[in-house]
Amino acid sequence: MLAMRSYIFFGLNAVRILSIVAIILVFSSSIFVLVKDVQAVNAFQQGRQSGNSTIGLDCEYIEGSTVPNQAAGVFWAILNRLLIIFQVVMLFLSEVSWPNAFFERFFPVLGPEFGLGALGIFQALIGATVLSHHVDDFTLVSAFFLFSVGCLNMLLGLIFRESAKPKRSIAAYREGTKRVLPISAPRPLQGATFVPRPFHARADSVGDTESVSSDSSSTLNEKVGYGLGFGRQGEKAAAQQGYGIQKPVEAVPRYAMPQPRPMRSPAATAFSSRFSEPSRYSHASADYNEEIPPVPEIPPVPKFHSSTTAI
Repeated sequence: MLAMRSYIFFGLNAVRILSIVAIILVFSSSIFVLVKDVQAVNAFQQGRQSGNSTIGLDCEYIEGSTVPNQAAGVFWAILNRLLIIFQVVMLFLSEVSWPNAFFERFFPVLGPEFGLGALGIFQALIGATVLSHHVDDFTLVSAFFLFSVGCLNMLLGLIFRESAKPKRSIAAYREGTKRVLPISAPRPLQGATFVPRPFHARADSVGDTESVSSDSSSTLNEKVGYGLGFGRQGEKAAAQQGYGIQKPVEAVPRYAMPQPRPMRSPAATAFSSRFSEPSRYSHASADYNEEIPPVPEIPPVPKFHSSTTAI
């Protein structure tokens, strides 16, 4: 069973393929209509030059074309088709995601940083522009198909927002399916031996023991490190396969402040400093000229002696 991200990936790419097909159909139909319009205008001009000036003068459009019968109608009709062709080419390049640097700089709304909403709006506008004229059946179907895909892209843009294009990107999907641990080039281990697990099978004789050990070693060669845990053997097996885990550098966090030293009284400080540095305060020291005053003797406490006749 596939994961949800896989269903989203395939669904968005299915809509992407439909969008590309619709854009190609509109591109082909625009060229087809452009050729027909040019042929119709040439026939109209030849009819006027031959003396049949009444042909098509009462019509709003030149017969057999989408060119309006007005001043500079031919120019605007041809320009409209050229702009549609240019727009569908840009939409096609945006759908195939090439070149991304060009769209990121000049057309950011069609780049990978934006969703599918802007793309759907452009497709709906082009489809509505083509459908607003009287065209042939092929052009009508292709324009309606593009308009429908544009509405679908706008809906997907509202649902997935700016993450729609990264979700349907093939490169991003491949990066998501890679393993979590970094894989480097396999390094050969010198003197590393792997002992097969004894509970693969139970051998009753020496021959069975040799066969079981050979089968276990072959299985172990296929799946090196399976069931070895996080001990030394597991590290060796992981290193042989190319996995490398770097130990973090031990560091003291910033919030760890040094513990304050206990406060001592001045008398205790003087007493401890006096006895901690005897050379400085001794009588034999040359730098110390003053004598230390003698400590006064405490008189003994008188004791009371009772006699036997005190009772």
